[in-house]
Amino acid sequence: MIEPTALLLAIIGFGLGVYVWTSAQAANEAARRHGERACADAGVQWLDQAVQLERIRIRRGGDGWLALERWYRFEYSRDGENRHSGRLILLGTRLSGLFGPERQQPAGTDRP
Repeated sequence: MIEPTALLLAIIGFGLGVYVWTSAQAANEAARRHGERACADAGVQWLDQAVQLERIRIRRGGDGWLALERWYRFEYSRDGENRHSGRLILLGTRLSGLFGPERQQPAGTDRP
C-alpha cells in the first residue's frame, strides 16, 4: 500500500512537471510566431521555421511577479544564400527583446 504522503508528493510532482512542459510549449510557440513575424516585417526569409532555446532564467517582470525569461535563436537570410542569426527574448510568452532582421533601406535613401 502506498503511503498518503508519498502519493501526495507524486501527484504534486506530476502536476508540476505537466505545468513546466505546457509552459515551455506555449513559450516555444510564441517565440516561433514572433520570429516569423519579425522576418516577414523585415522582408527576409525565415530559415528552418524553428527557434532554438539558448538560455532560461528567472526574472522579475514589470508587474513585480517572477517569470521565466527565455532567449531563443532563429536564422534568416536576405538573399537565400547567407544565413544570419537573430535572437528574441520572451518574458513568459511576451516579447521583451528582439535582435535580428531589420528592413533594408533602398540604396541612396537616408534613414529618418
